[in-house]
Amino acid sequence: MTVTSVRKLSDLAEAIGRGADPRKAIIDGIGKQLIDDYEPALNLVLVGTYVRSNITESGLYLGGDKTRAEDRFQGKVGLVLKVGPSVNHGKRDKLFSDRPLEPGDWVMYRASDADEFFFVDKKKQMDGSSARLIEDGLIMARVKNPESVF
Repeated sequence: MTVTSVRKLSDLAEAIGRGADPRKAIIDGIGKQLIDDYEPALNLVLVGTYVRSNITESGLYLGGDKTRAEDRFQGKVGLVLKVGPSVNHGKRDKLFSDRPLEPGDWVMYRASDADEFFFVDKKKQMDGSSARLIEDGLIMARVKNPESVF
């Protein structure tokens, strides 16, 4: 088994290119059980790494490991998978005024503000799936469409 995030990100890009729901593709790539077993501390937010489709709307193939690596290292949008117990609570201002941050939201952040790590399911011999932990106060925006930001 190898922990190769580029391979997992390529699989994710291909699934999205075939029309898969990006939320479902990220969750399936990591594995629901691994996400359920993970509990972020305090004000940390667990975010699944988003990658663009490997096929543009006009049918141009973006492909290549270099493109996937760019999304991994410089991507600025991720899917909220879990929030720590202090997110949306406490004496400080809430993150968003209209509704609390919750799993399923797309968020924008500076890649360097988030700590990347990999979910690895050794029982299923799965390669590592890229995820990030970020403090809630470092999330810059909630976005409706992950393709709207890069």
